[in-house]
Amino acid sequence: MSSLPLITAQTEEKLLAFLTEHGHTKFRAQQVLDWVWRKRVTTFDAMINLPPALKNLLAEHFRFHTPEIVEIHGSADTTRKFLTKMEDGSLVESVIIPAAVAENGEKSERVTLCVSSQVGCAFGCKFCASGLLGLKRHLTTGEIIGQILSAETIAEKRVNNIVFMGMGEPLSNFDNLADALEIITSHRGLEIGARHITISTSGFVPGLKKLAAYPRQIRLAVSLHGATDEVRDQIMPVNKKWPLSQLIPALEEWSRGRNQMPTLEYILIRDINDSPKDASHLVRIAKRLHAKVNLIPYNTVEGLPWKRPSEERCRSFRDAVHKARIPVTMRYEKGHDINAACGQLRLRKEQEKNGSTPR
Repeated sequence: MSSLPLITAQTEEKLLAFLTEHGHTKFRAQQVLDWVWRKRVTTFDAMINLPPALKNLLAEHFRFHTPEIVEIHGSADTTRKFLTKMEDGSLVESVIIPAAVAENGEKSERVTLCVSSQVGCAFGCKFCASGLLGLKRHLTTGEIIGQILSAETIAEKRVNNIVFMGMGEPLSNFDNLADALEIITSHRGLEIGARHITISTSGFVPGLKKLAAYPRQIRLAVSLHGATDEVRDQIMPVNKKWPLSQLIPALEEWSRGRNQMPTLEYILIRDINDSPKDASHLVRIAKRLHAKVNLIPYNTVEGLPWKRPSEERCRSFRDAVHKARIPVTMRYEKGHDINAACGQLRLRKEQEKNGSTPR
C-alpha cells in the first residue's frame, strides 16, 4: 500500500496550492483536473498536453487507485449493492439505485448512489447492521470518492444523485466528508449539484453545527426514528448524549437562512414507534422544523429482534401524519432481496471470513 495521496482526493484548492508551491500556474491545475474528471485517465502519462517535468512531479507526489470490487448483488428492482475492499482490507458497502421513472412520468436518467462514510459505525443504532461489528475507522476522502468511481464502472453510467446513507455517521467524519463534497460538487470535479446530494445523520449535534456553517445547499436527512426521548433512547444510543432538546435546536440552526426543508427519516418498527401516539409526537416535531417525513417500514436484519409492522398499521401511521398536513412519503426499501440495508453484506462477509455464520 503506497503512502502517496490519491490525485482523486485533491480538491481544486489543494491541488492549486501544491502546484503553485512548485512553480506552476492555475492553468496547469485546471488541466490536471480536466484529465482526471472529464477525460477520466488513470495514469499521469496519459495527460499528453502536460510537460514531462510536471507529469513526473505529479507521479512523485500522487497516485491513482480505485477500490477493488469484491461482490456485486443485483436485485429484482434493479438496485445493485456492491462490496469494495480498501487497501487495508476493510470492506465497504455501497448501493446503486436507478430511478426508472421521473416525476413527470417519463424515463428517468437519475442514478442514485448510497455512499458509506466509515468502515462500520460507532453509533450502534439498534435496528442497523452497520454497528454490529463496531467502528473500525473513518473513510478517507479518496475512499469516499472511490465508491462513486466504482459505481460508475458497474452501472456504466454517471452517478448524478448521492445520498450519504450507507455505513457510518457522515458528520463524525466531517473533514474528509467536506473535501469529498467539494470534489463532488465542483465544476472541475464530478460536477453534481449540491441539491442532488443528501447527508443523513443519526443526530450527531457537533457535526450538525459544522454543517450549519457549510456554505453549499446540501440536503439534510435526520434518522429520527423516535419522536420522544423515551422511544429514541431504546433504538438510538446517540440520543442519550444528544437528546431531542439539543437535536431540534441544532436542526433549527441548520435551517436558518436556507430555503430547504430537512427530511425526518422514520423507520417504522412494530410495537416500538408505530402507535397513533407516536405519530402525534412526530407531527409536533415536523411542524416545529417545517420538515418533510419519510416513513420506512423496517427492513429485517438477521440477528436483531425488531419486526416490521403490518401494511395496514404502516398506512394508518402515514395517514395520521398526512392528515396533519405534513409532507409525508412511505418509502419501501429497495433491494430487500439482496439485503440492501446498511451493513448487511459486510456483516455476512466478515462472519464468513472469521469462520462464523450469520445469525
